[in-house]
Amino acid sequence: MGLIQAAVGSVGGALADQWKDFYTVPDGLPPTAALFAAVPRGTNAGRGANTKGSSNIITNGSRIVVPEGYGLLLLQDGAITGFAAEPGAYEWNSSDLNSQSIFTGGGLMDALVKQSWERFKFGGQPGSQQAAFFVSLKELPDNRFGTQSEIYWDDGYLNAQVGAITRGSYTLKIVDPILFVKSFVPAAYLQPGQVFDFTDLDNAAAGQLFNEVVASLAPAFSLYTNDPAKGNRITKIQQDSVGFAQSLSDAVERAYQWKSGRGLAIIRTAIVSIEYDAHTRELLKSVQRADALAGARGNSNLQASVAAGIQAAGQNAGVGGLMGMGIATGGLGGLAGLQQPVAPAPAPAAPAAAADDPVARLTKAKQMLDAGLITQADYDAVKAKALGL
Repeated sequence: MGLIQAAVGSVGGALADQWKDFYTVPDGLPPTAALFAAVPRGTNAGRGANTKGSSNIITNGSRIVVPEGYGLLLLQDGAITGFAAEPGAYEWNSSDLNSQSIFTGGGLMDALVKQSWERFKFGGQPGSQQAAFFVSLKELPDNRFGTQSEIYWDDGYLNAQVGAITRGSYTLKIVDPILFVKSFVPAAYLQPGQVFDFTDLDNAAAGQLFNEVVASLAPAFSLYTNDPAKGNRITKIQQDSVGFAQSLSDAVERAYQWKSGRGLAIIRTAIVSIEYDAHTRELLKSVQRADALAGARGNSNLQASVAAGIQAAGQNAGVGGLMGMGIATGGLGGLAGLQQPVAPAPAPAAPAAAADDPVARLTKAKQMLDAGLITQADYDAVKAKALGL
């Protein structure tokens, strides 16, 4: 009975596979799909009757339509036999016996009799596997990354180690479809009905990519902030999606060989948030203050601050305060190094005549002696000097 069923199945299958088919993109495809099998359209709007063909055989003369932004990958018995990167309609043509059709000049003997005999050997089914897959050549969005704790890197501009918690997303592109399929895609996704999606939480291969991106964030921040072409500014990262993506792609390539070993590349990034640790926040505040005091604006601010200090000292401490400010500004190197010219300080006022009056000096010294500020010997020395003794 088994042999009879096999014979019936082999003939029926061979007849069904004589029809040419029309292959397109499957329905309900997610926008982030990277790799999926082309599906035959056996019926369309109630027309067509090619619904019993083998799922792993493509009949010669069948047409495969490749939409914009996708490539067509052909497989024969598990091996890649062809790739087309241009959109358009392609016609399947294989020398495999199972693909022969009486509608495309295969002849009755090869297309039907020999096929039936070969399928009889395999229990009624074809002993071959043919498949067509679409590979996305677009940027694939919504690939997330994020850190649960701080990552640290050496920042050339701040001249210190800084740390932050960050999260965001990046776009991914398959730059070498053949290498991508050969070296990275699991065999389970090279089957009809399967969709390889980088954003699929159940896709273990995509999960591995996520872990590798997170591990590469610290080197990527270091590459970006220590690149003179980027101005060495950490604050530019959130505004430079392409620039930081290049740094991230380079870091991933160095550590995991995405491009050379898997045919993948990071194209753009979008950093949603960066939460710096307390030490880094203080460093950034210092940098902001330094930036605000840079150049001519900084010189003007400094001159205004010095002038205000001199005025306050004069109001609060008289001539002694002004003398103290003179000493302080001299200790700072004066104002000669400023970019903007500073008017020369006015000549000091002549000392009051009362300062040379012996009586006034002795009176002042006596008051200090009575207050216990000086000793008797100190008073006697002032008295002798004032009287010229």
